[in-house]
Amino acid sequence: MQINEALIRRLAQLSKLEFEGEELAHIQQDLSQIVRFVDKLNELDTSGTEPLIHIVNEVNHLREDVVKQEITHKEALLNAPKKDSDYIRVPKVLS
Repeated sequence: MQINEALIRRLAQLSKLEFEGEELAHIQQDLSQIVRFVDKLNELDTSGTEPLIHIVNEVNHLREDVVKQEITHKEALLNAPKKDSDYIRVPKVLS
């Protein structure tokens, strides 16, 4: 794959990035190294290798989701700095 300035500019446009001058040359060099590395990996024989699905063999042991009432509505309103009858008042987020 030929990594040239036109390709870098097209990729920059698609990813909404801007590269100029020395930065563009540096990105072109980095991308060329990445492509060479991937080409090197393609030379390896992976026919007997199973795909890696998970990094570790650990299994998440999750607790059962049980609904329970920790505090009452009245107790929650006692801790609210501002309240309006049955509701907690918060600052306006959207204008």
